[in-house]
Amino acid sequence: MNQHSLRDLLSAERVRTDSYSIEGELRDESMCLEAKAGGWAVFYSERGLRSGERWFETEDEACDFLAQRLLADPSNRVP
Repeated sequence: MNQHSLRDLLSAERVRTDSYSIEGELRDESMCLEAKAGGWAVFYSERGLRSGERWFETEDEACDFLAQRLLADPSNRVP
């Protein structure tokens, strides 16, 4: 999975767009995907702090992890 297919999946599953950021923008109170030298980071951003940051070597692994986290929480869904 890449960023584009992740975006399509989240849209199809009606995940609120304000609950995540996959373009590298750090948005408060959202799960973020960020490309870094040598890999990818996934973390929760709140008030400029990163919580629960996980590091992945591939975009596929990072996108899969982020999708699982977002889809597991029903509060992320559009009613």
